[in-house]
Amino acid sequence: MNRAKAIGTAAETAVVRAARARGFPWADRYALHGRADIGDVFLCPGVIVEVKGGEWAKKASDSLIDDWLNETERERINAGAAVGFLVVQRAAVGLANAQRWSSWWRLHHLMDLMPSQGIPAELYDQPVRISLGGALDILRRAGYGEPLEAISQAL
Repeated sequence: MNRAKAIGTAAETAVVRAARARGFPWADRYALHGRADIGDVFLCPGVIVEVKGGEWAKKASDSLIDDWLNETERERINAGAAVGFLVVQRAAVGLANAQRWSSWWRLHHLMDLMPSQGIPAELYDQPVRISLGGALDILRRAGYGEPLEAISQAL
């Protein structure tokens, strides 16, 4: 396995572990799908995650985040998923703390999961960053995943 693939695999595995510990027991890495990529991680039915790790991720510019969000949206559509979001490794935050990595969303996708009074048109496609742990909490509150109590009782 080349170095870039190893970095990607480690980052994806870290996201899966964080998700499983936070109410998504069936989270798993996707196998590669070639040109019609469907994301890196299956979180639960209807939710995919694109994961970026390594130095590029830790130093990503706003422009690169925007490109990756566009890639995530294509993959969400390819997967037929209702929800897709991007997770980017943060500088000085290791694999064991992936819940602290940044999750990136388009504002309208995030707001679809939470009650709102509407989004002004000029903000519709704005990128929004929250922690992966926070994103998983929002998804559980929106009915995805399993309640944390059910996970802790199963262990």
